[in-house]
Parts: sequence; structure tokens; C-alpha cells
Amino acid sequence: DLKSVTFKGSETYLTDEDTPVLSPAAEDLAKRAMDYTPEKPLYVVAIGAITNVASALLLKPEIRDRIVLVWLGGNALHWPDNREFNMYQDVAAGRIVFGCGAALVQLPCAGVVSGFTVSEPEFKDYFLGKNELCDYLAHYAIEEGRRWAQAETWSRVIWDVTAVAWLLDGEFMDDTLLHSPIPQYDDTWTPSNTRHFMRYVYNIHRDVLLKDLVQKLTEK
Repeated sequence: DLKSVTFKGSETYLTDEDTPVLSPAAEDLAKRAMDYTPEKPLYVVAIGAITNVASALLLKPEIRDRIVLVWLGGNALHWPDNREFNMYQDVAAGRIVFGCGAALVQLPCAGVVSGFTVSEPEFKDYFLGKNELCDYLAHYAIEEGRRWAQAETWSRVIWDVTAVAWLLDGEFMDDTLLHSPIPQYDDTWTPSNTRHFMRYVYNIHRDVLLKDLVQKLTEK
């Protein structure tokens, strides 16, 4: 029963960097993380605005040592700006998670994950006719791809897969440790040489990850 483990998230974004947005999701995460330890942390995968996680950290600051946060958010550090959908919706929340000291894995959107694309012929060849789920996903992706295509030879970024893929065994991406940068309210990054380290994904092995995705979705 998925309803029993699904919690409603925040209905608004943070108004500042000190006040949490109360929600069942944030409260559950704060409580759930307390059952973990620095030696056995809770892995938290986030693929949207980071409001719920930031609120949980404000509710229970001590969970920062009990979680590993994997977030698809923000643009690559070399990108001209940091105006990325998951980040600019709630910059205050982004500043909290990048500054709190929790173990953080960032999968940047533009400049990194934006390279994980699938074209219409690939959707048709790899997914259509394999099973009911593949048919649904392929038809939806093709419809949306055509809707936003700027050319007949379009491809579509499959964003959210990458956050989960980081947790899997496989040569799906390259990452490195660097000092946590500071997200600014003017849609830029401020680099740092003194803040805590975080793990930064800088490259996606597109073909390897796509092969694994196809195998997992099409297996009987």
C-alpha cells in the first residue's frame, strides 16, 4: 500500500532560511532520519525543489549527520547561470542544504545531467512493445518530446533517472569532491575554498546508463 508510505509535502516555499515549512513529508523525514546514525545514514533522493528536506533540517538540525542527500538540482558550476527550476523555486532551501554540512551529492542539471537524452527513434526501438509500462512511458515521452521539439531530430532529457542511478552499482557517472559552493539569490554560484566538502557529479555516461535503464524496464 503506497499510500501508507506517501506523505504530503510543503504547499509553499521557505520564506527565509530559519523558518521551516511544516508538512507531513518534512516531519516524517525529520523523525525517520533520527533512527539512523552517521555510520548507517539514511539516503535521501530528491528530484524537485528541496523545500521538504530543508524544512526537515530546520526541524531537526541533528539529522545532518544522519543523512546522505542526493539532489538533482542547480546547474553545473561552469554554466553561465544557476537559474535552474529545482533551485530557483526555493533558493533559501538550496542555501540550507548546501550550507548545513550534511553529506550532499549534487547532480547538476544544465551542463551535466542535460546530457542524458533519448531520441524518438530510441524510444520506439528500445521501449515500444516491450511491456505495458514501457508503452506508457514511451508514448508519453514521445508526445511531450514532439510538443517541445525545436527540430525533427529531437531528443528529450530523462532527468530523474540519474538521481537514483547514483545509488546503484555501475559505471554510470563520474564525480569528485569539492568545497560546497553557495547558491545566491541572483541565480549565481559563489565558489568556496573553506566550506565542507560535497560530492559533485560532473559527467554522465549516457550510453551505459541508458543500457541499464532499458534492461531494467524491459526485463520480464
